[in-house]
Amino acid sequence: MLEQIRIVLVNTSHTGNIGSAARAMKTMGLTELWLVDPVNPIDDQAIALSAGAHDVLENARVVSTLAEAVADCGLVIGTSARSRTLSWPMLDAREAGEKVLREAPQHKVALVFGRERTGLSNDELHLCQFHVAIPANPDYSSLNLAMAVQTLSYEVRMAWLAAEQANAEPEAGYPLSADLERFYQHLEASLLETGFIIKAHPGQVMTKLRRLFNRARPEEQELNILRGILTSIQKSGRQ
Repeated sequence: MLEQIRIVLVNTSHTGNIGSAARAMKTMGLTELWLVDPVNPIDDQAIALSAGAHDVLENARVVSTLAEAVADCGLVIGTSARSRTLSWPMLDAREAGEKVLREAPQHKVALVFGRERTGLSNDELHLCQFHVAIPANPDYSSLNLAMAVQTLSYEVRMAWLAAEQANAEPEAGYPLSADLERFYQHLEASLLETGFIIKAHPGQVMTKLRRLFNRARPEEQELNILRGILTSIQKSGRQ
């Protein structure tokens, strides 16, 4: 899915920022970089600051307009400050990462970053279905281009890792209510046998233990282990 995700830099002024953005991308597993009307072509400074991500730079596509860069994308998210005057579908960085991952299996998606000083123009933002704002410190929200690329690339990767883990690990099986009740009966019987609970004065021990195990919510296999431990304790005590 990560191959479906495109980073688009619009009218970047400094080639070093392009190199740093490429580095930020590659560390998170993203490799598709598009440059829209860069002020200067990729040079030695860009390669130096890419710190080994020169392959991302070598394969970067250069086009004249944002429309060209996103023509084959089904989802386009543009970075933007949160607007007070124009109501536009807004996402935070985490929501953007999750949305990108949800749609990547169906079509190409693009994360678009604007000029270092002025960001994206209104016409460019209108090409985006969603805007994303990174919730930085309002008293000092100075994020450079590479930092912004790193932040959103990280959120994309975290969403991807979560999806991979969900696919790789089957949902844990939890015991039925009746099985839990049998466990609690077994636990109480064991504690009575060891003398930890006095039958005439049981107090609140079992109530508190129920709360403990309800918080922990043991899985089916874990409950079987606990039952086995209790059986072992009972056998040892009877011998």
